[in-house]
Amino acid sequence: MALDAATLALTARELKQTLGDARIDKIFEPTRDEVVLNLRMRSGAARLFLSARSGSARVCLTQETFENPQTPPSFCMLLRKHFTGGRLLDIRMIDGERIVFFDFACVNEMGDNVVNTIAAELMGRYSNIVLVQNGRIIDALKRVDFEDSDIRQLLPGLAYTLPPRPDRPLLMQAEPSDIVDAIAQRALPVAQALMKTCGGCCPALCREAAYRAFGTRDVSADRMKPEERAQLESVLKEMQELWRAGGEPTAVISADGRPTEFSFLPLTQYTGGASLVRFDSYSELLEGYYASKDKAERLRQKSKDLHKTVKSMHERAVRKLAARREEQQKSEASDELRVFGELLSANLWTIKKGDRSATVTNYYDGSEVTIPLDVRLSPTENAQKYFKEYKKRRTAAKMLTELIEQSEHEITYLESVLYEVESARGEAELGEIRAELKAQGYLKYYKVKDKKQKPADVLRYRSSDGFAILVGRNNAQNDKLTLKTARGRDVWFHVKDAPGSHVVVMSEGREVPDSTKTEAAVLAALHSGSGESGAKIAVDYTEVRNVWKANGAKPGMVLYDNYETAYVVPDAALAERLKER
Repeated sequence: MALDAATLALTARELKQTLGDARIDKIFEPTRDEVVLNLRMRSGAARLFLSARSGSARVCLTQETFENPQTPPSFCMLLRKHFTGGRLLDIRMIDGERIVFFDFACVNEMGDNVVNTIAAELMGRYSNIVLVQNGRIIDALKRVDFEDSDIRQLLPGLAYTLPPRPDRPLLMQAEPSDIVDAIAQRALPVAQALMKTCGGCCPALCREAAYRAFGTRDVSADRMKPEERAQLESVLKEMQELWRAGGEPTAVISADGRPTEFSFLPLTQYTGGASLVRFDSYSELLEGYYASKDKAERLRQKSKDLHKTVKSMHERAVRKLAARREEQQKSEASDELRVFGELLSANLWTIKKGDRSATVTNYYDGSEVTIPLDVRLSPTENAQKYFKEYKKRRTAAKMLTELIEQSEHEITYLESVLYEVESARGEAELGEIRAELKAQGYLKYYKVKDKKQKPADVLRYRSSDGFAILVGRNNAQNDKLTLKTARGRDVWFHVKDAPGSHVVVMSEGREVPDSTKTEAAVLAALHSGSGESGAKIAVDYTEVRNVWKANGAKPGMVLYDNYETAYVVPDAALAERLKER
């Protein structure tokens, strides 16, 4: 759900009480829709998180750590220019608007004291972050020009204006009796009538008012009886009193553990396995509700360009393989050329220069064959032409066999890289994948722009029997893990006929029990391109001494023998239990 004005007002009030006269220490822009302000206060430090992402727009304090881009975006640099060192003066809102204003006392380039404002507009797909000074826009995270809107433009130098807002009573501030009188004019269920009549509220809040007043009964707003009107007024009054007192930040958690709704009060309408979880602050509530969703979206944004590039390479390799196989089929059908050459050589006496064709008896099957001729060539030269074309195609067929094998290896390799990009967990892992592709010649290497990053470590698990289980994150790590880190008696695992991570159980000279092998096989299935199917996955395993790398093989590509195959179901819960903390 989207953050409504009622809950946002309480969040802003909480931030104002918590942050006091905080100063901006550092500014980051992890993704194109998010800004993080590192603040210093007398009581310590805090991170203020502002998100303008359409599905999770919010402002709150965060404990999450972010991977920032190597080069700060231009909007981040502008924020640093105008706001670094700024002292927080006020956090304010306009009633009913989903906009939070952060006023900072700053010093401009001329050394003058100025008040700069960050306007966090949290309005669904129109969410934005706008920088304002003296009522004029410095810049906006998402610029809006005349092509985007003929009502309100957000461009540098223009006067900052508020978005138009319908003249509707606010659910948490208007008189309950006035609200009930207004919705009584609508022939709609009470919850829908509240939503269409009032502002500053979300659908869940309107449904909650109707549920608290009438339970599961479907009451039409225009047919409410006097006692029903009184009951609804009483419920609205209670909700308003709780809101004025600061509310109770609460999330609805479904039976499978996913947060589904949140509000400033317990949403008692949710039953049937769902539970209500109370949070200590609105920042914790918003962080808990949006954290997993944002993390996935953040990675998707960072890996989008690389994924598109690798996918394009893979599609090109597939097309090249298809073309080579088609050409190979034509080359293999070359025996007819040899036969034509032999038949012409055997019937030279019947053919004259200038003939367009020759009809002769095929002594292989006794049939009559008409052979096309080049009128410019003699009979002997025509025969030699067919022999040369035959040899050419036979040579091409041999070369194409090698090229097809190379194309198949390339497709397998790019499939593994594509899987790595899709399963990468951060900028560091994506950087390693880019470096690998540059080393293989798939991407260009720019010495000035490319910065060396600290390599990510392998994933580490501990089996229920106490054995260390290591999982490679990418092809480079897979090679290092299998060919350098592991030793002969260690057990190696890899999903069968699919891209995936190399998994090694470090035996330390001991016999590896079947229970540990099963757990390692589950991890191999989970960290593979087949890991999401939910069905049993085939995983090959053998001792590391039976694994080797062929000359010229691409990263992560190995050969192995003397192996066994286990069939397991990927289990994320098991992986979480085995993960080393």
